[in-house]
Amino acid sequence: MSQALQGRIALVTGAGKNIGRAIALTLAKDGATVLVNGRSDRAAVESVVGEIKAAGGRAEAAMGDVSDPAVGPKLAKQAEALGGVDILVSNAGLRRQTSFLDMSFEEWREIMSVALDGAFLLGKAFVPQMVAKGKGGAFVAMSGVSTHVGTLNRCHVSASKSGLEGLMRALARELAPHKITCNAVSPGAIDTARAASAGPRPIQGRPIPLGRLGTVDEIAAMVRLLVGPEGSFITGQTIHVNGGEFLT
Repeated sequence: MSQALQGRIALVTGAGKNIGRAIALTLAKDGATVLVNGRSDRAAVESVVGEIKAAGGRAEAAMGDVSDPAVGPKLAKQAEALGGVDILVSNAGLRRQTSFLDMSFEEWREIMSVALDGAFLLGKAFVPQMVAKGKGGAFVAMSGVSTHVGTLNRCHVSASKSGLEGLMRALARELAPHKITCNAVSPGAIDTARAASAGPRPIQGRPIPLGRLGTVDEIAAMVRLLVGPEGSFITGQTIHVNGGEFLT
């Protein structure tokens, strides 16, 4: 186990599978104690906790729906028992594919509440811990290529991710005096397991120049860079990891 993140406490939301799981495993491998969050699939979360512990790391399950205003304070109390969070990764999100004309306001709010409201609520619950510790910190939100290229039937997802990027830019300025960095990571087409509710993988209409899907470990590596000492001078950015599908 590397010691680059030794002594640091991380919360990763939506960490029971796919990108969230990879981020949790990567941070733990480098020495962080990881609170592994999931909304309802405790078995998946406990599996990730078990993987981390089996590799010699430290982790706890931290269940709860991040869109619920009561959950953030509950998770914050759990983190306080460990010394308070230094790294916050807002990865939780829902995938839906519904045309704008068929989309209900209830579905719109459901998507927005998890990705965007969830990040806001987590920040309100955990940033005070970072400030109180006085050692800086890192806040990373997971965006996506959909919001940059435009994707059919996902206007709610695109809007939520655009909001996340704006939130991180604003917080980067507000929290800079506390040495807290705030960034968004925007994955392209990543090889993940998709729930039935997500529908088929959306076609963005642009080829991937590198000719393949990305891996969850490649996304986790970027998050690890941003939250570690090597990323301490990077803030207010949206970092694209997409094989050239979208070029800034």
